Amino acid sequence: MSECFVRKAEKDDTATVAKLVHALLDELSHGEGPTIETVTQRAQVVLAKESVSAFIAFIDNKPVGVLTLNECAAIYAGGSFGEISELYVLPEMRSKGVAPCLLRQAQFHATAHNWARIEVGAPGQPEWQRTLNFYLRNGFVEVGPRLRQLIRQ
Repeated sequence: MSECFVRKAEKDDTATVAKLVHALLDELSHGEGPTIETVTQRAQVVLAKESVSAFIAFIDNKPVGVLTLNECAAIYAGGSFGEISELYVLPEMRSKGVAPCLLRQAQFHATAHNWARIEVGAPGQPEWQRTLNFYLRNGFVEVGPRLRQLIRQ
């Protein structure tokens, strides 16, 4: 297998990012996620924000994974930090080093922006235990559950 190559997504990559994020949402929602058209529209808006970066992983010039990273700020974090919003690897490419490759790119980005940390919310347990274990193996520390309140759909 060829080596994983990761680069920051550019404006022309919106459709690629949307396709991968759509696959993630479809998997997490058991096929009940938003349409590809909706995800593409959302991606255009979100990726236009200066505080959001997306990274695409390629193997043999084929996009096989994506990571989106937001700049956030909090007093507890000592200022700015990164938050992974989406991390997805095509099922047939899992356990082949793609996700760690994406994480390394996020870490380089964090270092370049002088962030002290990166945070991520793992999906519900125990169904997504493999995801939680991946983050723990890659240097993340579990700090408790994440809650949400929907303001709009």
